[in-house]
Amino acid sequence: MKAVRKLTRRFFLFCSVVFVLLLGLLAVDFAFLRGRTPKIAGSSTSIASLERITLGGVEQWILIRGWRVSDPVVLFLHGGPGMPAMYLAHDFQRELERNFVIVHWDRRGAGKSYRSGVDGDISVRQTIDDTFELTRLLCRRLNKDRIYLVGHSFGSYFGMLAAWEHPEHYLAYIGMGQMTDGANGARAIQAQRRFLLQKGREAGDDELVKRLAAPGTKAAEKDLFRYRAELFRSTNWWPIAYSGLTAPEYTLADILNLQKGVDMVARKIKMRMNAIPGPLAECVSQVRIPVYFFLGRHDYNTPSLLAEEYFHLLQAPLKKLVWFENSAHMPFFEEPEFFRRQMIAMDRGTMRFWTAQKKKAHD
Repeated sequence: MKAVRKLTRRFFLFCSVVFVLLLGLLAVDFAFLRGRTPKIAGSSTSIASLERITLGGVEQWILIRGWRVSDPVVLFLHGGPGMPAMYLAHDFQRELERNFVIVHWDRRGAGKSYRSGVDGDISVRQTIDDTFELTRLLCRRLNKDRIYLVGHSFGSYFGMLAAWEHPEHYLAYIGMGQMTDGANGARAIQAQRRFLLQKGREAGDDELVKRLAAPGTKAAEKDLFRYRAELFRSTNWWPIAYSGLTAPEYTLADILNLQKGVDMVARKIKMRMNAIPGPLAECVSQVRIPVYFFLGRHDYNTPSLLAEEYFHLLQAPLKKLVWFENSAHMPFFEEPEFFRRQMIAMDRGTMRFWTAQKKKAHD
């Protein structure tokens, strides 16, 4: 019996030492190895830069990565409105960097820019002005006349407004998880409730059906995850959380601040609701550049069926809708290879459009 107790103590001591060592390695990793972006090997003309810049008088963070600085530039507007996408970049865009220079921007209060939102102005107007300032900075620095603008989720609201206000800055606009409603999101809320009530009844989920049957009840994010309307291949946040934990650009402090930024930006945006225009279908019905919607077939965070309606109403000189059949709210994350192929096809189609425009103007 003594021998068994001795072996047990040794085993637990060994496990404790291993646990402490692992914690130490993680601490070293987050403290000294994170907060930077890896170089792009195999290209002498590449760019891989994680940097702090000033927009609208406050410091904010951007990540720029691409195999050739001469390639088309893509500015990615994240959702949330305070949920960054920079910490997912290492997971979905490495192959895309062979064709484009991708720019991720943690907006005021979001992600690595959390501190910039504590005392600063977080509003739709300021965000769009910051977008234009960053766009002009990128055009000067990377020697471009125009760049691509990608908007995801709440970023698609900012993106459509930016493309409508100053189309001269952009080659095309690409919307994913495309918002259609304004601040209140009434139609999106109704679509979510209908979807979840149907799924709840099919699954015998009496608790969900009873909860959503109450007048004015909104769908919870956990319900959308459970029925694969956020991520089609997962019923929880874990794939996104794991990706964030392994992001080389994010330190431990950045990860700890992530949820704080989400909450703060959402709170401050809500305080400025009077500054937010109405539904996009009412305030942006025409855009003077090519428009592409990349929609997850199963998305009910920003319901794709509403985005499809908006797409058909929207007037643009060139427009195309692409369905991601195995995705919900994050098609770029769930189907990265298909996303890459569609971005390349988008670029070719857009370049043909602008070549024809130049020829027409010359003639």
